[in-house]
Amino acid sequence: MRKFLKRTLITVCVLLMMNITLICGLSAGWWHFLPDRILGCISLITIILLTYLFLEIFPCFEKGFKIRLQILSGGYELIVTTFFCLFMEIAGYIIFFAAYSPSRITTEGVIPLAVINGIAAFFVLLLHYLNGFWRTAVFSSQLGIALRVLMFFFWWLPPVNMILFCKWCAIVRRELIFEKSSYLLNQARAENNICRTRYPVVMVHGIFFRDWQYMNYWGRIPQALKRNGAIVFYGKQQSALSVAASAAELTSEIRRILAETGAEKVNIIAHSKGGLDARYAISLLGMDDLTASLTTINTPHKGCQFADVLLASLPKWLICFVSARYNALFRKLGDSCPDFLAGVYDLTAASCAVFNYKVPDSPKVYYQSIMSKMKTAKSAGFPLNLGYLLVKKYEGENDGLVSVSSAVRGNFPGLLTAGKKGISHGDMIDLTHRNVKGFDVCEFYVQLLADLKEKGF
Repeated sequence: MRKFLKRTLITVCVLLMMNITLICGLSAGWWHFLPDRILGCISLITIILLTYLFLEIFPCFEKGFKIRLQILSGGYELIVTTFFCLFMEIAGYIIFFAAYSPSRITTEGVIPLAVINGIAAFFVLLLHYLNGFWRTAVFSSQLGIALRVLMFFFWWLPPVNMILFCKWCAIVRRELIFEKSSYLLNQARAENNICRTRYPVVMVHGIFFRDWQYMNYWGRIPQALKRNGAIVFYGKQQSALSVAASAAELTSEIRRILAETGAEKVNIIAHSKGGLDARYAISLLGMDDLTASLTTINTPHKGCQFADVLLASLPKWLICFVSARYNALFRKLGDSCPDFLAGVYDLTAASCAVFNYKVPDSPKVYYQSIMSKMKTAKSAGFPLNLGYLLVKKYEGENDGLVSVSSAVRGNFPGLLTAGKKGISHGDMIDLTHRNVKGFDVCEFYVQLLADLKEKGF
């Protein structure tokens, strides 16, 4: 914060010097002394311009932070200093005109000088603001598409633009505070390796997704875990299969991981349907001897009643059409034999009732379940907002897809919720990289692994 205030003050001073130099020079009559002091004048103007350009190109530099955060922080600094300078420019005009009597303003040509200075100040501040605006618009991960679109169309319309601008700056400021605090926290404990568990971690995705190299299902979470010493792998099962088929793929991948690392066991962290896949692999495919712990995140252990309702009420042709289109798409995206219907049917309440009877928990494995909830349908975008309403009708409190009652199994440390919106099914895996007020998802997983480490896993 001190560095920010210091650089803000320097920027304000440079911009004001440009305007003061211009107006004082004009009012004193540059043409009278320019031939005698031309070298000094050119030197002064050159220094001011170079300083201005330097601050425009490098408005903020803090050692250690990522380039994206540097640019975003610089953009916020540029926007804030624009309005500091604007208010100081207005104050300067008031003081300037107060020093002249009405007769002198008329006879000494003050008005033309003031107009010239005003035009110069306008363009200097406009360039300063636009530089900051594009930096925040491009490099912020929290502004959202809706706010960007509204700002694009209504930047010219007061007072709408001021309301949007204040919201814009508030979001960027919160993002900077959040990410810088997170960075400094991880730096301070880097040597402690609090996530270096005894066994490697396998993160298992849910239905309708794959473990792509360039698109991580778990958002920023794996990097946060690795920074704190975790050894992280992925389940790599296909996007949509029956629980039994996904479990077989997961079993094969875990055996490969153990062969690669030489570890005796793994800790599994599984989200949504991935929790059912992991339970099946542990109990029926011999993974209980190779698994130290299973943490299920928002997993529908008792199924989803609304899935039963939808499958019973939707036309068969529509279900088959969606299934065929999905399978065709994900074959192109890397799945060898996706099966949309098999995956969906295994998530119904009826299927999960049979599943829980056939797949008991193993006494050799430590089980715990994590669950969050949304507070309103406005807590998330489509399709979770619609899912929230459907699940709430049939099963009560939920995260947009899974009900609270369905997700609780084994050791349950408590329900997660935060702020006015709560925490959605997607927020629990940092799907949209949205910072939830009152809940740091990356820090949650860091502490989750720290707890497993403390338990000896």
